Amino acid sequence: MTSVGRGAQDAHRKPVTAARLYDYYLGGIHNFPADREVAKVLLERTPKLRTIARDNRAFLARAVRYLMSVGVHQFLDIGSGIPTEGNVHEIVQAVAPDARVVYVDIDPHAVSESLELLEGNQFATAIRADVREPQAILDHPRVRGLLDFDQPIALLLVAVLHFVEDSDEVRDIVTTFRSALAPGSHLVVAHATIDELIVDERRWEKTQKDYRQQTTTSLVPRKKSDVVRFFDGFEMVEPGLVWLNAWRPEPDMVDEFKDEPERSSFYVGVGRLP
Repeated sequence: MTSVGRGAQDAHRKPVTAARLYDYYLGGIHNFPADREVAKVLLERTPKLRTIARDNRAFLARAVRYLMSVGVHQFLDIGSGIPTEGNVHEIVQAVAPDARVVYVDIDPHAVSESLELLEGNQFATAIRADVREPQAILDHPRVRGLLDFDQPIALLLVAVLHFVEDSDEVRDIVTTFRSALAPGSHLVVAHATIDELIVDERRWEKTQKDYRQQTTTSLVPRKKSDVVRFFDGFEMVEPGLVWLNAWRPEPDMVDEFKDEPERSSFYVGVGRLP
């Protein structure tokens, strides 16, 4: 067997990760055959996954631009995934070249791709770490070396907290991060939900089972009442915790969920630390 053949076979056997699934939904190239196989199964159950991924990325961009407009120039992006179009550092450094960004992901492939993209960029870096170990992230030398925790920081927890199964653990995670942030810092959250959706429970349970069995993570959607608790200690920025495309929509924005916003399956919001 050639080395190319072995590489392809190894890639096929790599554990499926949320980062590579997300990359596939966004039309990226940093995914493997196993990722694509699982993604296609999930798309059969939830055909709008590509649209949801695209809209989630667009929300992140809108939130980041808002944060820049209120003077936040430091960003800690946890669960950042694989670099694709519209990265946080590209958005913020186009406005302020010295704006600082740290990407954090548990997927080593995502981190290596990020570091390759960021080569030569002294104001942005990426580290491999687990959101379930917030203190380890806060204490990481590259995080402390790049971000000034005496100044406002934007903590981006976009499409990551629903991969933590225990809700009490999620609240502890957010609390640990909040305690390290200076006044004027912001929290950005996008979280999967099945609130108000008319769903076939057995079909949804099958989707969750498939996700658990075929990826390295679980997927735990939460209700709005659960997600809003993550903003304890923060002042919600208008319009509060809302459906995915209802957060400060732009005039020319295409919204496939306009008539049924709950079909976006995501609650999103931004909070400010007073």
